[in-house]
Amino acid sequence: MRAVFGLVLVVGIALAGGAVYMARNYIEAYQAELARERQARAQVKVIPTVEVIVAERKLRYGERLTKEDVRIVEWPENAIPEGTFTDPAILFPEQEEDNRFVLRAMEKDEAIMAVKVTKPGEPAGLTSQLSPGMRAFALRVDVASGVSGFLRPGDLVDVYWTGNIGDAVEGARGEITRLIEPNIELIAVDQIAGSDLTGAIIARTVTVAATPEQVAALAQAQNTGTLSLALVGARDDTVVSSIEVNQRKLLGLGEIEAAPEVEQEKVCTIRTRRGAEVAVIPIPCTN
Repeated sequence: MRAVFGLVLVVGIALAGGAVYMARNYIEAYQAELARERQARAQVKVIPTVEVIVAERKLRYGERLTKEDVRIVEWPENAIPEGTFTDPAILFPEQEEDNRFVLRAMEKDEAIMAVKVTKPGEPAGLTSQLSPGMRAFALRVDVASGVSGFLRPGDLVDVYWTGNIGDAVEGARGEITRLIEPNIELIAVDQIAGSDLTGAIIARTVTVAATPEQVAALAQAQNTGTLSLALVGARDDTVVSSIEVNQRKLLGLGEIEAAPEVEQEKVCTIRTRRGAEVAVIPIPCTN
């Protein structure tokens, strides 16, 4: 009996020792993992964020912007686009008549920026897209002059005039093509002023933003010849100089040289009076 009791005691002590050993290993492993996690957190750089207002859904040109259309998210402080709204009280004035409207299409989770919405109480028309001193002017286009329908509001175009100048310019005759206005901004294609166009559209008119002087030049050019538009690249900041091409330059014939002037022979005369008559008599010139 004593032998059995002793055996049970030994087995119990062995099991207890094994349990203590396993518990100690588990605790040590947990503490080591906890220490590694704390060290990893210490090495991670904490980026400060700011609350930014973004679109809750897709927004299209002309829509009225409401509080249900937006939400607030955390945005990295050093990556906030200029003009982004961070205060709902500024984006949504208290007066209902001061509603804002969408000027540019926005995707879900895109930041709401001042350039993409109207000012409070301002409609989403062309007048809201014109800078001070600028005017909206429509140009007639077709599939050829309108870049095959690939023009979009917001694009920049060069305007070329082709016409016959006749004798209007000294030393130049016939039909010419000249760049008259570079880098003109389109603000509407037909009656579409937003950037929601998908695919090519063959427009009949495009509306540009121009100064009054440019408007006068474009009106004169449109009434005296034909206009063609050339699309400017999105990242093209090249300053275009004066460009003019006529038929001779197109064919590489060079300019027409003026005919040499024929020097007229100098004639010298003397006048003699014979009574009531005056006679003109030619004589050799001495100088």
